[in-house]
Amino acid sequence: MKSESSQGPSVLLVEPFYGGSHKQLIDLLQQNITGCSVFTLPAKKWHWRARTAALHFSQTIPTCPSYRVLFSSSVLNLCELVALRPDLARLKKVLYFHENQLVYPVRKDQERDFQYGYNQVLSCLVSDVVVFNSVFNMDSFLSSISSFMKKIPDHRPKDLDLLIRPKCVVLYYPVQFPDVRLLLKHKALDRPEETPDDEAQTPRSGESPSLVDQQEDPHESSSEPRTDQRLVSEGDTGDQMKPLHIVWPHRWEHDKNPELFFSTLMKLKEKQVDFHLSVLGETFTDVPDIFSEARPQLDPHIQNWGFLSRDQYLQVLLQADVVVSTARHEFFGVAMLEAVHCGCYPLCPKALVYPEIFPAEYLYSTPEQLCKRLQTLCRRPDVARRHIVKVDTSSFSWTSLKERFETLLSAECP
Repeated sequence: MKSESSQGPSVLLVEPFYGGSHKQLIDLLQQNITGCSVFTLPAKKWHWRARTAALHFSQTIPTCPSYRVLFSSSVLNLCELVALRPDLARLKKVLYFHENQLVYPVRKDQERDFQYGYNQVLSCLVSDVVVFNSVFNMDSFLSSISSFMKKIPDHRPKDLDLLIRPKCVVLYYPVQFPDVRLLLKHKALDRPEETPDDEAQTPRSGESPSLVDQQEDPHESSSEPRTDQRLVSEGDTGDQMKPLHIVWPHRWEHDKNPELFFSTLMKLKEKQVDFHLSVLGETFTDVPDIFSEARPQLDPHIQNWGFLSRDQYLQVLLQADVVVSTARHEFFGVAMLEAVHCGCYPLCPKALVYPEIFPAEYLYSTPEQLCKRLQTLCRRPDVARRHIVKVDTSSFSWTSLKERFETLLSAECP
């Protein structure tokens, strides 16, 4: 799995957990940055990858005099790798944080394994550039180092955040947004008429009346914002009478707080509020019980349930009206941005990374606020369908971020 220039590879991409967003980023860099050589391990047994991947890579990455830059996610213990391989220590070392283990949620703090966060701190200390996918990710990591190190019983290191902070930059995760024109053949744009506050809105200056009319290169389509456009079926005069379609497109794990989502929907059901429901996302070995408990109770409302192919997933997002996050942890949130890109009205916690990306009108502070917002939209689904979402997804696209990644993977240190 390599892509190299005629002079030999200059960029060494190392990914111990080659799956999900980690895989997507490595693939994107390999495809778009010249002179890359890639070494990965399958996305299995995350804890063992964090513990042992450095030793594996020290034995499998060949010596190569043309390497100038080493790029890895923070799953790798970079400190161990460069100690085992002094030839790699001389490279410009770039560490990318998809998440950080200092604030990653655990059921009880006693369950937090000190070693994973400690490894990330050590990796930062030997890196030349430390990259975070959001300001929230960076600030939560740096501000937690001091208290995290207090877990050490004695001889605690001090001021590590002061050593690491000058190396830190924020570079949003580059989302490869779909070209929704390729997914829709008989669609037109409905003019926005109302906001959730029942205030009139007008299209932005220069806004195209139809996605079909836009003739930009489809390969560059990911740079185009889709959030000021709401796609509805052309000629479907009854569309505004259909129940609100709510989508929850997240991993089926406790950190996404499905308990809050389903309890909210049960309250809507008790109030005899009508809605359609799609619960998407990946499932893993330990699926929270709430999914099997909630399904039969919500069955009359369910449109889709479970993991879908990419095309099917996007079609559901294009059909949905509102996308909800109930996450207890989120350092970026690709699923929410993809849904917004496809025209969904977002409702997110007023916490974590969300205030960094979404304006205040899309944020809720309490479960009661979430329920009230959904109840209002269920009773007036046309409000969500006609709303202009005030998020420019293009700023999170590869087209917008490519130049910064190219600079990051150049041999020059900042």
